[in-house]
Amino acid sequence: ARGCPTLRTAVIITTDKVYANPETGRPFVENDPLGGADPYSSSKACTEILCAAYRQSYFAARDLRLATARAGNVFGGGDWAAQRLIPDLLAAFAAGQIAELRRPEAVRPWQHVLAPLHGYLLLTEKLWQSQDFARGWNFGPEAEDCQPVAAVATQLAALWGDDARWQALPSDFPHEAGQLRLDASPARTRLAWQPRWSLAQGLAQTVRWQRAWLAGADLAAVCLRQIAEYCDD
Repeated sequence: ARGCPTLRTAVIITTDKVYANPETGRPFVENDPLGGADPYSSSKACTEILCAAYRQSYFAARDLRLATARAGNVFGGGDWAAQRLIPDLLAAFAAGQIAELRRPEAVRPWQHVLAPLHGYLLLTEKLWQSQDFARGWNFGPEAEDCQPVAAVATQLAALWGDDARWQALPSDFPHEAGQLRLDASPARTRLAWQPRWSLAQGLAQTVRWQRAWLAGADLAAVCLRQIAEYCDD
């Protein structure tokens, strides 16, 4: 970005896990302390610090407007990443297996991937208009959609049908935060952004996508249809 003289705006995506998390259950606001008790979280917090340093050292003087975006736990069709809740659940359900969960009690801010993507586009437009938007932004769901892993797994199993089930694994695992919530009110008020699908709607759309993939459907058309439905909502 620094080496591209014609660049005007940049949005760097980190994660909702950039915050030092004392697990009080309070939603994080954008000026809360950064940190991380695990390598993933701490590496993303380092990215936030690096972006802030480049913003102050290089970009402000040449009017390159850099913002960072911290999105809640995203899901949606086409996510094949390993060790992620929704892909692991759907793979197990499709195979007729009982899904296994590491931390069913952990609370996360769940949102369909189209919600933060919409937010990133709005943020980029605002950055083009004003340097005032060059900062960190939270993108997260409504409070009622910050739910435990077990609740999400149960909803997804019901949507999938076919006697889909899950069970908790008894083993110990590396540290993960038990509580994580985001305060995205600045994005709602200053960017006029809000999630258009609830957790239940997003999960239903994700199951539809996965069923379409299993049926050999035209997935480009499925994606475009879901984007259109999101925009219409």
